[in-house]
Amino acid sequence: MQKNDYSLLATPLRSAGRIYKEKTSKFRTYYQRDRDRIIHSTAFRRLKHKTQVFVNTASDHYRTRITHSMEVSQIARTLGKIFKLNDDLCETLSLAHDLGHPPFGHAGEKELNNCMKNFGGFDHNIQTLRIVSIIEKKYYNFNGLNLTLETLDGLLKHNGPISNIKNYQNILGKNVFKNKINFTKGPSLEAQFSSISDDIAYNSHDLEDGLNAGFFNLKHLREIPLISDIVKLHVKRLKKNNKELIYRQITRDLINKMVSDVVNTTNYNIKKEKIKNIKDIYNTKVKLVNFSSEMKLFDKNIKLFLNKNMYNNPSVLKKTKQGSSIIRLLFKKIKEKPDKFIKNNDLKMFTKERRVCDFIAGMTDRYAINLYKTIK
Repeated sequence: MQKNDYSLLATPLRSAGRIYKEKTSKFRTYYQRDRDRIIHSTAFRRLKHKTQVFVNTASDHYRTRITHSMEVSQIARTLGKIFKLNDDLCETLSLAHDLGHPPFGHAGEKELNNCMKNFGGFDHNIQTLRIVSIIEKKYYNFNGLNLTLETLDGLLKHNGPISNIKNYQNILGKNVFKNKINFTKGPSLEAQFSSISDDIAYNSHDLEDGLNAGFFNLKHLREIPLISDIVKLHVKRLKKNNKELIYRQITRDLINKMVSDVVNTTNYNIKKEKIKNIKDIYNTKVKLVNFSSEMKLFDKNIKLFLNKNMYNNPSVLKKTKQGSSIIRLLFKKIKEKPDKFIKNNDLKMFTKERRVCDFIAGMTDRYAINLYKTIK
């Protein structure tokens, strides 16, 4: 997409800069470079072996954090192109949004936060920023990936402006962004599309994984408004086609419905709020990228359904509870003798507890399990 093809609502092709000054590239835009830095990061590679829903020892066929991130980026990039936005930024934010997740999914995050409750806490969204700003070491002159201010802003505020920065200071340190980020301004449309693409992806793809795992079947989905209509279209094909193919078709139709709803609702909100340019987006207090009332109800119902029938399935809970126990013991043991596991020069940069937290958060499921077996 050339500069003239972009909407006035798009984040400009020319970035406002980075925390540390760098020469521009002849061959790649600012945001292509950001995307490439994410893809080549250690944290991104590790997402291949991190839990989405199923602990990453269950099967090679279920989604992991890396496949989820790629699916989110595909949806976000499509939405970005529809609105003539900076689709490279949409992709970058989507690929980076889960970098901070620890092993064992949300159960792992909850346990790590418990371990850190007296030391500033743990939050996977803030940990993502910690990774890209401090932890990754790829360059001689600075720590982190030195992403553009627009990418950092999107990662910070994909859920909206930030009024209380205390947690960010506790985990990131004070003024890590050198006063170059305005926490109270609204997020870009690219950040908002990345956020809602996350919802679309995990609603639809977790549903598909749950069907394939046998946690529920198509009859159960008939109870949910909106998706019941999609199921009716495909259930008659069951005799001629295998179940897995039917599940994929349902997933595709569901994504299309949700994307279409977001496009229509966002267009309506932009007109209603009289948004004319990027400054209007930053200054508005309204969430412009959103679902319709009908789709919000569906989003709520599908999350309740998945929570009951998938996330709290006994087999999933058993694995995630084991993961919580593993993290709890690892934190205790590594904290007792941190120099045995973590480089001493890194310990000088942060508190002992924060460095232990970084070390555990960076682990894959398999690495955590294997280390646990050696030190328990």
